[in-house]
Amino acid sequence: MRPADVKITDLAQPELSAGVREMMAAAVDMVGPLSFTPDAILSAAIERTGLRDFGDPSFRAPLEALLAAIEESAELSAFGRVSIGMFLVQLAVNRLRLEDLIARHPEILEIVIAAPIVIAGLQRTGTTHLHNLLSADPELRHLPYWESLEPVPVQGEPGGDADPRRGRCASALAFQGEVMPYFERMHEMTVDHAHEEIHLLAMDFSTMLFDAVMHVPEWRRFYLSRDQRPHYAYLKRVLQALTWLRGGARWVLKSPQHIEQLPALMATFPDATVVLTHRDPLAVIASTATMVAYGMRMSRERIDLAAVGETWVGNTEQMLRACLRDRAAVPAVQSMDVSFHDYMRDDIAVAAAIYARAGQPLGERSRAAIDEYRRTHPRGRFGRVEYDLADFGLHTGELRERFRFYTDTFDLGGESPAA
Repeated sequence: MRPADVKITDLAQPELSAGVREMMAAAVDMVGPLSFTPDAILSAAIERTGLRDFGDPSFRAPLEALLAAIEESAELSAFGRVSIGMFLVQLAVNRLRLEDLIARHPEILEIVIAAPIVIAGLQRTGTTHLHNLLSADPELRHLPYWESLEPVPVQGEPGGDADPRRGRCASALAFQGEVMPYFERMHEMTVDHAHEEIHLLAMDFSTMLFDAVMHVPEWRRFYLSRDQRPHYAYLKRVLQALTWLRGGARWVLKSPQHIEQLPALMATFPDATVVLTHRDPLAVIASTATMVAYGMRMSRERIDLAAVGETWVGNTEQMLRACLRDRAAVPAVQSMDVSFHDYMRDDIAVAAAIYARAGQPLGERSRAAIDEYRRTHPRGRFGRVEYDLADFGLHTGELRERFRFYTDTFDLGGESPAA
């Protein structure tokens, strides 16, 4: 029986268990204060790895902008400074290990990333389930969550099921589950879950991922002001290394970021098939704001819900306007629009249509794997979270008018904004 729906009532002022508070305090005591400066982050990565080559130094400008934005607006708790600081150090560590691997195996850069299938749509539009559905196909290469966190293995550590990266990922997820027990209702995360390549873009310190975990409006303005093609070229570099490490002929990728970066995406992967997902933006905002606010309890003691709502209304509008503006960057024969309601009504039919548009064979083995994933991962099996725009000081009528530019363009079907 599916668990009953829940309403999260402590979004603004999280009520954490005594055990969670003790674990957070222990982490702060163990790690100590971290300095949010580029030299401190990079020096910590060098100390951990013994490596010194970070590759193209152009990443330092976005890193500096990000760190300045964190100090300006993020209002991190003591544990938040530790966890975010460690996350940034890990990104720098990943970067060092990537450059070391390529230096030892320059043939990696000769690998062709051919015709990826790219799911591009706002968060909360069914992209995660669609991504995992296609990723169940053994004929396609996807990025599992454990690999996204540490793309390049530590020299000397075992691979396969014994790979310590999997254990470290499991430990992080277990702690996340203690802090955010309702998160899996909104976004399932497992060690082998197909994950966005947004963590790979983060290694170049230019991605909207940082918007999703912190309140850093200055960072978003900086990010949007810059040509993202060099950072997408870096993403391709990482995918080449991952292909060399673990194989794979054709990648299936996914990130909401892509809908506001279609020119950069297509400049990097000109033969990509792009699947654009669509849903009522009011439902997207209600769901996204709730998930983001809930996630912020990992790094803040209090959350300004009005600020979260305002941020994601603005972000959502900007992303949709960029998508409409740049849609022509994707050739019509390489793109496909998917309505959230069509996908919810018949996900297998939508998957088959994507395969047909991408020219990807859908043989018996692939179909069986997709069917099995669908059977074992029904929507809402963990229960649902109730979403309400009013929690964030938002009003349906005002938003309906604000997003008419988009809703008049696509047939989205009727949906409650709290769905």
